[in-house]
Amino acid sequence: MSPAPSAAPVVETERLRLRPHAPDDFEASLALWSDPEVTRFIGGRPAAGEEVWARVLRYIGHWTALGYGFWAVEEKATGRFIGEAGFADFRRTISPSLSGMVEMGWALAPSVHGKGYATEAVQGALAWGDAVFDVPVCCIISPGNGPSVRVAEKAGFRELTHTTYHDEPTVIYRRDPV
Repeated sequence: MSPAPSAAPVVETERLRLRPHAPDDFEASLALWSDPEVTRFIGGRPAAGEEVWARVLRYIGHWTALGYGFWAVEEKATGRFIGEAGFADFRRTISPSLSGMVEMGWALAPSVHGKGYATEAVQGALAWGDAVFDVPVCCIISPGNGPSVRVAEKAGFRELTHTTYHDEPTVIYRRDPV
């Protein structure tokens, strides 16, 4: 299921660069995760600095330990950090279990919403993942998050089930190996 531990590769799409996180990404990641519009459907509250620092370190550690993880997403034209996307094993306590699947997630800055960047980042990450994973990929999305549902569906995810996670309604989506 997991590729050999490694450094994160750089994945490029037409307009985006998905690159490894570095400790220097903390401030940009903090700006992303402390924005109430970003966290409205992901955790429900802006994140504090210590939570974001742990998140950045977790992203770096996923690649080292598991051979996959999240990327920092940049606009190619400007080099500006605009979000994060990738794969993880968060060992969530959720029913049904996500065991046997790789979880995918994404979050982009509100300033770039509506430009198709989330779809492009997810498709770029999945192109890499399709060459690596031989198990399904899943994602969990709040049922009220219509834009993320559309991104998931465009990328080939299909609704698996409705459940709750941290006492909030959640939908699990699944995409079978290509």
